[in-house]
Amino acid sequence: MGDRMRRFFQFLGFGDEEWVEEPREEEISGPVPGSGKKGAVVSLHQAKSVKLVLCEPARFEEGQGIADHLRNRRAAVINLQKVPYEDGLRIMDFLSGVLYALGGTMQKIGPQIILCAPDNVDVQGAISEYLSGQESQDKTR
Repeated sequence: MGDRMRRFFQFLGFGDEEWVEEPREEEISGPVPGSGKKGAVVSLHQAKSVKLVLCEPARFEEGQGIADHLRNRRAAVINLQKVPYEDGLRIMDFLSGVLYALGGTMQKIGPQIILCAPDNVDVQGAISEYLSGQESQDKTR
């Protein structure tokens, strides 16, 4: 840019004087009001809903559907009273592996009723009073 200015001044007859280009001060612009992205507004009162699925499998093959619910971050209450004992054990073994991989928890909440919760569900408390009374009744049967 300086070379063009020098030739221009030489054309006008000011070529004998040495041209000194003064440095320009750059304007630093701050943020322009109204421009830019606005942050997302999130209400503090909105709670993310957690879904709970009630499952009553009749055979081992239905365990994969329960695992899909857990993988989709839904808690499941599983009633194993209608499934044969061996299939119930296999389902619980399978789901315990799924929950281990997902970082979830498994808790017995009644006779042959299990709560399986992924890591986004916090389970607090226990039903130990009910369980201890129920186990003694089951032993007498």
